[in-house]
Amino acid sequence: MKQSRADEFMEFAAGRTGHLIRSACLLTSGDVHLAEDLVQETLRRLYVAWGRRLGRRIDNPAAYAQTVLVRVFLTHRGRRSSDEVVLPELPDGTAAQDGDPDTRLALLHALAQLPPKDRAVVVLRYWEDRSVEETAHAMNTSPAAVRTRSTRALARLRTLLGPSLAEFTAV
Repeated sequence: MKQSRADEFMEFAAGRTGHLIRSACLLTSGDVHLAEDLVQETLRRLYVAWGRRLGRRIDNPAAYAQTVLVRVFLTHRGRRSSDEVVLPELPDGTAAQDGDPDTRLALLHALAQLPPKDRAVVVLRYWEDRSVEETAHAMNTSPAAVRTRSTRALARLRTLLGPSLAEFTAV
């Protein structure tokens, strides 16, 4: 039975890793190496939780994985040395290839200038299309805090992007 649980996890991980890396790239403002590290840690934690579930199954493994990813990101951001600088780079082959590359770079640069928790709210609410309550649960905070951060983050993005790109923050 343990082998089937391990096989089940490997199948889930293989199918979900690409999506997790794309989300992690947004959270890290395009730092592919950090995104991959965060996803690796997320999958490690998920594997441990997967094994502990014994008779119970994780209700929604994809949502659970996303929640773990955001928490790993926020924990990592709290430990990061203040002298480290993340350079905004477009991820190799992980971002959608359609659209204007200058627009993608402008959005990544603007996201990089948001505080980590505001960036996490934007990614969860508008990239992952999660509800306020789901975002609050993933971030271990209140729905009111998510609404406040969303409003503040979108206003900051509008300022950073200027009038030509403000349409991306019109929600």
